[in-house]
Amino acid sequence: MSPFQLTRTLAENAAGAALRADVRHGLTRTPKELPPKWFYDARGSELFEEITRLPEYYPTRAEREIIVARASQVAAATGARTLVELGSGSSEKTRHLIDALLPDLAAYVPVDVSRSALEGAGRALLAERPGLLVHALVADFTGGLTLPDTPGPRLVAFLGGTIGNLPPAERREFLRAIRGMLAPGDALLLGTDLVKDEATLVAAYDDAAGVTAAFNKNVLAVIDRELGADARPEDFDHVALWDREHEWIEMRLRARHALTVKIPELNLVVPFGAGEELRTEISAKFRQDGVRAELAAAGLTLAHWWTDEAGRFALSLATAD
Repeated sequence: MSPFQLTRTLAENAAGAALRADVRHGLTRTPKELPPKWFYDARGSELFEEITRLPEYYPTRAEREIIVARASQVAAATGARTLVELGSGSSEKTRHLIDALLPDLAAYVPVDVSRSALEGAGRALLAERPGLLVHALVADFTGGLTLPDTPGPRLVAFLGGTIGNLPPAERREFLRAIRGMLAPGDALLLGTDLVKDEATLVAAYDDAAGVTAAFNKNVLAVIDRELGADARPEDFDHVALWDREHEWIEMRLRARHALTVKIPELNLVVPFGAGEELRTEISAKFRQDGVRAELAAAGLTLAHWWTDEAGRFALSLATAD
């Protein structure tokens, strides 16, 4: 058996169909919105990697700090022989988990919508860690997932605070779906950004260098390229706001003046009033009691809770009831 396998469960044209559906639905509703997954074309991924290195953007550093400090405890608590990572990207932070789980780890299953990211990360891991089986899945993990037949127990990792991009109802469905993938003895490792002062939170999504603004506006470039639209980034301002009631950050694009965006592929003309906003992302922040309750509602038990030294970010290890 080859040490690197790649399975595509996402149809070649699925992304295009999903983009068309999301744009039609999101830009014809009130208020307008788009899901954040459309940030991440090649340019968007580059911009996000740049964001993770900015002084204002603490989550990546904080989560890495926890993983480095606690990876051996995760390994001891789970005894995992298969590590499944949802939204794996470059698998950079995961290397610490893999090393802690070796030599017992038999397989790493990275899941991402980007085939190129999976191939690059998977082959790099194999070059550094011969003997590891990497079975990559090109899939949208929010749309249901069938895992390959690999040895248990399994540890499913969902890192980066990405779960905060899902509204509460979608989070509930997602966590229930994760629970459905777990057998007795399996576990979930979940990364969550924590509630903190507003200034720190807003700065993380509105950096002084303007990288996050460029990242936010990149969704317009995706629509222009893929759907023939004529949206102009210079017609919109980047906005990042803290919603105290829901305890999440919202990223929006605000029209600088009245305008229309034509989208020929959808035979659609979208009017924007001056100052009208398009929501492009929510990023929920969490508290320990809330995470525990959401896990419990999905049939998962919070077994371990670790934070970085400054208490900015948390990793939760949860087991199936």
